[in-house]
Amino acid sequence: MFARNVSFRLKSNMLSDYTRTFENQVLPLLRKQKGFKDEITLSNPSSVDVIAISLWESKANAEAYNTTAYAEVLKTLARMIDGTPKVQTFEAVTSTFHNVAVAV
Repeated sequence: MFARNVSFRLKSNMLSDYTRTFENQVLPLLRKQKGFKDEITLSNPSSVDVIAISLWESKANAEAYNTTAYAEVLKTLARMIDGTPKVQTFEAVTSTFHNVAVAV
């Protein structure tokens, strides 16, 4: 399993707009992507910092999303995000929620 960690700052008072837009527009798009497994979004109500972690079957699936649909997601969220999101990628090593095969 492969993970994309996207960290960004929301503009002031945009968390509820972000959440609604994500659920109604972004999540349906993600679910159509080959290899998409899950999305976890973390925020602190007293902060504008957000971390969005998407889980993918493979690195190739995550990279395909990054080169195709991710630009559309950024455009959808542009009015709510302050600055440029930082994207990091990781190989999933363990998970208590997902069945992750540990590489030896």
